[in-house]
Amino acid sequence: MTHGVLLPGVTDVVTPDFAKRLESLGYDTVWTGELWGTDAFVHLSHVAHHTDDIGLGTAIVNVFSRSPAVLASAAATLQSTTDRELRLGVGTSTPKAIEDLHGESFDRPARRIHETVELVKAYTSGGDERVEYDGELFDVADFPPLDADVPLYVAALGPANRRATGHVADGWIPHMIPFSQLSEAFEVVADAAREAGRDPDDISVAPYVPSAVSDDAAAATKAVKGHIAYYVGSGEGYRKSVAQTFPEEADAVAEAWRDGNRGDARDAVTDEMVSELGVAGTPEDAREQFREVAALETIDEPIVVIPAQADEELTKGTVEELSPEQMG
Repeated sequence: MTHGVLLPGVTDVVTPDFAKRLESLGYDTVWTGELWGTDAFVHLSHVAHHTDDIGLGTAIVNVFSRSPAVLASAAATLQSTTDRELRLGVGTSTPKAIEDLHGESFDRPARRIHETVELVKAYTSGGDERVEYDGELFDVADFPPLDADVPLYVAALGPANRRATGHVADGWIPHMIPFSQLSEAFEVVADAAREAGRDPDDISVAPYVPSAVSDDAAAATKAVKGHIAYYVGSGEGYRKSVAQTFPEEADAVAEAWRDGNRGDARDAVTDEMVSELGVAGTPEDAREQFREVAALETIDEPIVVIPAQADEELTKGTVEELSPEQMG
């Protein structure tokens, strides 16, 4: 089995030796995100410097804080300087991050995704035809394209963003959509692709799979429950997504989180929610769970995501036990 891994947030873990270890374990792609304090492109350049040929991916960079031209330039530069396969994962992020951190208006996010992806594709298309674009949000004219082959993935949760994904993107990165609902959720992407004259089979599905593996199954489950509680509690879009399958449970998690009771929010996450939204348990059990997720018809490139709640030992154990080398 070949799959990717999102670089964890434990700073004592993410070292050059750790990146080399991920490559030796057979991971196809190492992904990294950014919110505050790190830059995804710089981080991936550092990873590439210390590895041989592992693929690189952003999961995700937002479409508000960088213009399409800046995103295209960053992706093309990273690809040319590392000579690696690169997947550019983009998303809207959240109103909190865009407005309170970047000072931008969280305006028309689905349209922003659509036009950003179209423009980045145009800017990285190569050839002699200069880029011209007359959109609702962006008007650009008379610049030569960069010669880069960078597939665009979109982290889309709600239906409007999923439709934008189907219209223009090469891949979809779902998160906090119950695994049993992924096929139905992807149909929104697929219908939009057909409307645009595209083949839905050409759109890769690379879901986040929040994962924790330990001989102490309870500790692993606790970490994944903490991950779910954070997203359901702090992001209304995530709460709505999870509530499609777990309405009462999602509301209980969100209410406890809003009240500042983080432990209660985590405890409100049920075992059924964990099994639908992540992977947790002992090595043998977790590998079997991950195989079942990866075997779902909709999924092409599962991404191992270590909860921020995991310590160094749990982080290292998880990437080891769920690696392609261990999974066979």
